[in-house]
Amino acid sequence: MIKTLWVIVICLLIGFAGGLGFWYYMSRQNQLQIQEEQTVLLERIKKVAKLITVEGYFTEIYSYKDYYYWDISPLRKKVLLRIKAKVSVGIDLEDLNIELNQDLKTMKIHCCPPPQILSIDTDLDYYDLSEGSFNSFNEADYNALQKKAKTFIKSVAEKSDLMQQSADQAKEFLEIVQALGKSAGWEVSIIPSAQLLQK
Repeated sequence: MIKTLWVIVICLLIGFAGGLGFWYYMSRQNQLQIQEEQTVLLERIKKVAKLITVEGYFTEIYSYKDYYYWDISPLRKKVLLRIKAKVSVGIDLEDLNIELNQDLKTMKIHCCPPPQILSIDTDLDYYDLSEGSFNSFNEADYNALQKKAKTFIKSVAEKSDLMQQSADQAKEFLEIVQALGKSAGWEVSIIPSAQLLQK
């Protein structure tokens, strides 16, 4: 009888302790305070005249590892990055040299600039991130990884055929300008860059 009474008392105490713990957990959840702050700074506005002729989409895997003295777990940090990037290639129209003669209705376009990378938008996903006890990632490391990823994508884009495709598109664009000028009664002469003359 006493044993049964003790079992009942212990069960009641366990139930009470569990209920108290659950109540404490729920009250903590309700008291969770989230503060968010956003600051938008517009540094400057610059007028640009750039023509994007092609966009390349890349997905690359980039592996990074460094260690102190020996390549063992406590001294090593490593990460596997998946880089998704959009590379926009085109021509900077500010570098165009255009001669207009209103009286003779002539237009001369000199030195069409060669294609260049106008922008690189990257999105990084971190996989297999591991840190050692004596070697861990910090904010500077993450910033450096982002910079290296952008540099890596830039080198991949420069080795691809994006530049040639952009040159072809720029040539087509200039031919359209020439046709439009001709239909308006203008004589349009185009002196393309050496890169555009390759075709």
